[in-house]
Amino acid sequence: MSKGLYIHVPFCRRKCPYCDFYSVTDRSLAESYVQAVIRNIKARSESYDTVYFGGGTPSLLTGRQISDILSSANIADNAEISAECNPDSADRDKFEEFRRAGINRISVGIQSLDNGDLYFLERLHSAAQAADTIKNARLAGFENISADLMLGTPYQSKDTIISNIERLSKLGVDHVSAYILKIEESTVLAKCPQRVNACADSDTMADYYEAAVSALEEHGYFQYEISNFAKKGYECRHNLKYWRCEEYFGVGPSAHSCIDGKRFAVPKDIHAFIDSERQQEIVTDDSPCGEEERLMLALRLSEGYAIPAGSAGDRLIHAAKPLEMHGLLSIAGGRIILTPQGFLVSNSIICRLSEVLEEG
Repeated sequence: MSKGLYIHVPFCRRKCPYCDFYSVTDRSLAESYVQAVIRNIKARSESYDTVYFGGGTPSLLTGRQISDILSSANIADNAEISAECNPDSADRDKFEEFRRAGINRISVGIQSLDNGDLYFLERLHSAAQAADTIKNARLAGFENISADLMLGTPYQSKDTIISNIERLSKLGVDHVSAYILKIEESTVLAKCPQRVNACADSDTMADYYEAAVSALEEHGYFQYEISNFAKKGYECRHNLKYWRCEEYFGVGPSAHSCIDGKRFAVPKDIHAFIDSERQQEIVTDDSPCGEEERLMLALRLSEGYAIPAGSAGDRLIHAAKPLEMHGLLSIAGGRIILTPQGFLVSNSIICRLSEVLEEG
């Protein structure tokens, strides 16, 4: 069975204050990094039907570098090949380069189409640039375009969120990832209490999330995962592999893999990655995708979790019934499916149902 290939591109022009993903600003390392990626891909004889260039900022690579990486992998004819990009580093020429290199899905890190939001998030682009980026991707021939939205900044209201979604719909975006702003301990933002306190509180965040879900559905984006919405047929096939516990191989500093019956991670060190013939892979789980993990991941999806047969399934149904009465989930077709309200408190629901599985 074909697997997913994730490539972590660790280069950024500048670190965003809310981001805790591994990145560096020294782009003089890019070519050596690309050659290390190619070495690691060639070291495995795998077939891939999804490829995802994440980051960092993959649009800081050239089309030739992307092409060289893709040429080193055994990729299925119908593969989904995605690349993240930022509006400050992706113009029409870059999109045309990426199309020629083999990319067929673009994910644009817009975060907002409101300049107040962008100022708080310290993004390097304006709202006008963000809109132009989507237009340029379409003009370059991309037929599968995703955009990221951030929920919960101090400058937001329900109206600005709904306006963002309406504008993305008019721009013809096919997929939207709507993320609640999370303050990660290791970030610059976390060290600024005044800015943190200005962000939406939990009740306001819940209102924003529900408003976003409603507006997205109204514009034809169905919710297939807690934070992801798509027109029919435009779900991200690569990310679905993560949530369905399918196999994927990660290349690059900080990349993660779930393959060959193990889950492992690459250290967050670009110099070690470049200097090593093979990337160091530290095992983080030697028996992944057990039933509790499958439950946790499946409940992120609108398709839900398939209730197992026997006493474990009976216990789960018994535990889920009260939650169904409170509108947090539904039990239908042999599955437990969280509602939008349930997604907001998914962690506590998952903990509760996992404890029931452990009883067996």
